[in-house]
Amino acid sequence: MSDAADTFGQKPLASDVAMILAAGMGKRMRPLTAARPKPLVRVCGKPLIDYALDKLEEAGVARTVVNVHYLADQMTAHLAARQAPAIAISDETEGLLETGGGLLHALPLIAAETFFSLNSDAIWLDGPRNAFAALSDAWDEERMDALLLLVSHAQAFNYDGRGDFHLDQLGRITRRKPGRVAPFIFTGIQLVSQRLLRDAPDGAFSTSVLWDRAIEEGRLFGISHTGLWYEVGTPQMIGPTELALTQL
Repeated sequence: MSDAADTFGQKPLASDVAMILAAGMGKRMRPLTAARPKPLVRVCGKPLIDYALDKLEEAGVARTVVNVHYLADQMTAHLAARQAPAIAISDETEGLLETGGGLLHALPLIAAETFFSLNSDAIWLDGPRNAFAALSDAWDEERMDALLLLVSHAQAFNYDGRGDFHLDQLGRITRRKPGRVAPFIFTGIQLVSQRLLRDAPDGAFSTSVLWDRAIEEGRLFGISHTGLWYEVGTPQMIGPTELALTQL
């Protein structure tokens, strides 16, 4: 258990370390990513990755690992100017490792049994408690390999998909069935135990492979986000997100 406290001074966070997944090519964000990595695309004048970093700093997360691949020099230069949280770079310039491979490659830098993982393009507004404190409160080291922050369709902006997951009464996760609708969407934010990564494949692979095993073992859990979440995956989503954020 980390000594880091949440912003409300209540229960300590489950970890003071986070991993930000920022190594993708940003193909859906073209042409804005022709000359810059997606995490540096601006929304309301602020790079996407800074939304995540600011939330981590506010919550009291001391260390963050960021993986880089596409236009890595730009990412490294931008992150070097940051004072908090302390940032270590996980270099994937030799080849993309996807989400699961990226986490596995970064483990020596993460150096924690339990850590937060989040996407670099996540923009969200917290409810009564910040997301990292909410995940920490719900975390059960004995029962969980990962705890995902999910959001309902009503609280997800710019999202037009069918959802990702169902939750049972105990918070255990199951996947949406083909052709059906699921009530919850993955926000890109989770709390992870290194147990999730045991016996992981070599090279590039998706975290979904590990989630499927955890679902079978009854060890993948989720909680519902009490605030708002904005998908910013394409250039067309930026304008509506900026409008929504400036109207708050």
